[in-house]
Amino acid sequence: MRSLALAAALVLLSATTPTTAFAWGGTAHSVIDRAAIEAIPDDGPIFLRKHVDYIAASASLPDSWRGDSENFSKIEEDPNHGWFREQFTFLKPIPRSRYEFVIALYKRYEAIKEGDPATAARTNVRWTGTLPYAAIEAYDRLVVCMRYVRKAQAEGGDVSVPEQHCAFQAIRLGHYIGDGAQPMHDSIHSDGWRGDNPKGFTTDRSVHGRFESQFVDGMKLTVADIAPRIGAPGHSSGDMFDAVLAFLDQAGDKVGTVYTLEKRNGFADFADRDVRAMVYERTAAGAAMLRDMLCRAWAESANPPAKVTPSPLDFGNSRFNPETGSAPD
Repeated sequence: MRSLALAAALVLLSATTPTTAFAWGGTAHSVIDRAAIEAIPDDGPIFLRKHVDYIAASASLPDSWRGDSENFSKIEEDPNHGWFREQFTFLKPIPRSRYEFVIALYKRYEAIKEGDPATAARTNVRWTGTLPYAAIEAYDRLVVCMRYVRKAQAEGGDVSVPEQHCAFQAIRLGHYIGDGAQPMHDSIHSDGWRGDNPKGFTTDRSVHGRFESQFVDGMKLTVADIAPRIGAPGHSSGDMFDAVLAFLDQAGDKVGTVYTLEKRNGFADFADRDVRAMVYERTAAGAAMLRDMLCRAWAESANPPAKVTPSPLDFGNSRFNPETGSAPD
């Protein structure tokens, strides 16, 4: 009951708070989260099913942390919702540390600010984004809180608190993965086409909201629409950060298709088959990735924390980076 009451309060808050089209609209985020949890197999973290109403109703919560009036929160949170990969093609491989990434951007800014001030103006954390770091950080926190769920289960203790901790982290992870599934969150062309435009795509900033909110609401997207498209669980092995980066690349590769659909006025017709197919495919991809990460976190939580020697904070660690004060994963 407490979870349902909180969910209702969050819905009321979202209805009374001024918003900007930051991400998938509330409909898509909610559908992605609910579909992912409903797709969890019986050997996965099925305890999340009892919290699905809270999670789905809170799916857009991270966007509420981006208001201009809460600028400390906004500065930290804004980059977590995008991955404008054209801005950092110079950076390979992608660092396995949020702070190494930020420092690399600043060094690039310093190197080009005189010769290419226009590019330098967007070579910073806000205009490149930190979405994969936000996602993997939420994932790591899920592994930790799921260990406490397992501990409480094994000892016959109260599982309600660690389960609620996990539900909150699922909200965070679900939002970032949901954003990453939307092609416009993985490209500099997030709010109208930027730069060279040989195909004459729209430069109107409203294109973002017209696709992910107006069209999705108009087509009345539901869990039933995408559930058959989610497929069998995956990502049971391999590096999860690399998997997130690949997921974002797959979405970003579709940004031109989104603009092509808009150019032929597809967004104006909620029955348009091709735009609906894009929405179905992308939201299903987001739900599948979220389901996979929830299940993988649950599997990892069955193991005790790995002993890391030397510590990431040990100056003697061969990967220790004095610029960040730690060694990356």
